[in-house]
Amino acid sequence: MPTVTIEGPSIEIDKKRELVRRISTIASDIYGIEHIIVLIHENPPENVGLMGQLILDKNKEKETN
Repeated sequence: MPTVTIEGPSIEIDKKRELVRRISTIASDIYGIEHIIVLIHENPPENVGLMGQLILDKNKEKETN
């Protein structure tokens, strides 16, 4: 069974449902099978760095400017 892993920020449950549905449909069409596994890994901004700085800190900088 193909497995698709999504890494990203937290999103609402309804958006997760839509994401899983759409990805499953596309992957199923391409592979020609119905059994697609979709894993969503949510990464809070304090656990992700971009260009040497935590995204949490980058977001704080944007708020103060």
